[in-house]
Amino acid sequence: MLFAHDTEVGLNAAAELVNTGNGVELLPDPAALTLFLDTWEFTGDRVGDAAELAGVHALRAELGEMWDADTAGVVAVVNRLLREGQARPQLVRHDDWGWHVHATEPHAPVPHRMAVEAAMAVADLVRAEELDRLRRCEAEGCGAALVDLTRNRSRRFCDASCANRTHAAAYRARRASG
Repeated sequence: MLFAHDTEVGLNAAAELVNTGNGVELLPDPAALTLFLDTWEFTGDRVGDAAELAGVHALRAELGEMWDADTAGVVAVVNRLLREGQARPQLVRHDDWGWHVHATEPHAPVPHRMAVEAAMAVADLVRAEELDRLRRCEAEGCGAALVDLTRNRSRRFCDASCANRTHAAAYRARRASG
């Protein structure tokens, strides 16, 4: 493991959130947001209304900026999210998780909690000088956000379908030319 478990989850949840708006809206309503929050084990209070969803949609765009920015741009986004989310890091333990850091109160608005979790995780990448682990899928026409947490930094695709499509196209091209 390269990073703490909560850092890895925060990074992957942020990438997945960015990808919910990648061409097709995957968070169309509060019920979809609830499923997303449950899938990524976000704790704390939830309102479950359209305003909460709108806040998460706005956050999604801000997080997406980090996948395309240089270090100074990423740091600016991280610092803004931490400041606006009123981050106050503290160690907590709940459910099946060991000790980890929560940086907001459980009653803070969902978009603030999500923003601060992502910002804390990306801050770890900045501190470790590992921002190149935030990547875009190399499959033609995809461009989804991904986090490469492999030891040898070899992840190129967001999922197996993009990898398979790319490899199959390369195979067909080799067969056609040879």
